[in-house]
Amino acid sequence: SFLSLLLFLSLLHSLSLPSLPISFSLPLSFPSAADIISTVEFNHTGELLATGDKGGRVVIFQREPECKTEPYSQGEYNVYSTFQSHEPEFDYLKSLEIEEKINKIRWLPQQNAAHFLLSTNDKTIKLWKVSERDKRPEGYNLKDEEGRIKDLSTVTSLQVPVLKPMDLMVEVSPRRVFANAHTYHVNSISVNSDHETYMSADDLRINLWHLGITDRSFNIVDIKPVNMEDLTEVITAAEFHPHHCNLLVYSSSKGTLRLCDMREAALCDKHSKLFEEPEDPSNRSFFSEIISSVSDVKFSHSGRYLLTRDYLTAKVWDLNMENKPLEIYQVHDYLRSKLCSLYENDCIFDKFECAWNGSDSVIMTGAYNNFFRMFDRNTKRDVTLEASRESSKPRAVLKPRRVCQGGKRRKDDISVDSLDFTKKILHTAWHPTENIIAIAATNNLYIFQDKFN
Repeated sequence: SFLSLLLFLSLLHSLSLPSLPISFSLPLSFPSAADIISTVEFNHTGELLATGDKGGRVVIFQREPECKTEPYSQGEYNVYSTFQSHEPEFDYLKSLEIEEKINKIRWLPQQNAAHFLLSTNDKTIKLWKVSERDKRPEGYNLKDEEGRIKDLSTVTSLQVPVLKPMDLMVEVSPRRVFANAHTYHVNSISVNSDHETYMSADDLRINLWHLGITDRSFNIVDIKPVNMEDLTEVITAAEFHPHHCNLLVYSSSKGTLRLCDMREAALCDKHSKLFEEPEDPSNRSFFSEIISSVSDVKFSHSGRYLLTRDYLTAKVWDLNMENKPLEIYQVHDYLRSKLCSLYENDCIFDKFECAWNGSDSVIMTGAYNNFFRMFDRNTKRDVTLEASRESSKPRAVLKPRRVCQGGKRRKDDISVDSLDFTKKILHTAWHPTENIIAIAATNNLYIFQDKFN
């Protein structure tokens, strides 16, 4: 069945909307597949933005301070640091190649002058420290100018070492490596609000880690059946509640959400709440199970709502209402008639992410043809915008786009038959407090900001 194929592939590969965009793009245009961006994440202040790619690299962008001569201008993001996070590996026991692709990046809340982030590929999670150095020590007593230890018999006097200014240098160093805990491919990591623990989720299990302990983790969710032939669903995404350290949610390929409370039991196999929308029998089709799979789940900043994305829709759930979503937004319903061809070219298995704005009033998610969609929850207005180097010149206002299915077409409309399914917006991120968004379009990063009146 197609469900079995979906599960197999998953295990195998495991704001005022019309005025939104003044834009500028940071092109990372190289033809190599290793440069395709695989994750985008703002830190908690929004001053730093990290991207990971299929080549295992992490690029950090820093927001420049506002220009004093132009107080109303917004600071732009420029490259701050680049480092190799993961390398390709080979599991000789299972004859399995482990890709270096960065699946997720999560920032830790800043505690001191340094920044910390977690990055993961399919198997290994790493904790990185990002710090600045603009002074160097000079006047060592036991070392020479090249750093070699002196012969103690030649040391005849002592001096006080001093710090002297130097050019600013950004240092990125690995602090922890969390490995050998996942049999299947890691699809999610989430830092807990206690700032001490985080969780990592693969297709069948979720593990809880302490940030200071690398040699063991605690399994808190395990949905693996005794007989793998009885497997009916896999875990697709997981996230901690933003305020309550005991609550977490995970989504499944069946389109369900499970809210777990770690206070109830050490193993959260029995969920506290199950969020599931009953299926309309009249809408059931051959592809219903595939397109209902949840590809991303995000808590709202307030912690009251959940935002999910499946293949055709984005849904907002209220934590107090389990039987149906509070709001349903059609992202690209015009593709419903093309599911057969989308299945044949594997696009139906694409995993789109979703994001909240800082006030939880607008949601954003990606689509095909380098389009991305935004929905205002208050006014119920929506807009389709395009992230492309041709139409997004620096500081240019983006024009809303519209997809038509036939009949009369306006000048700027695009036919559904003309959509380019190789251009897709899978990864998006929203600044935690301002109307600034980051869009990953293949190997290009676009940053858009709200028009300043």
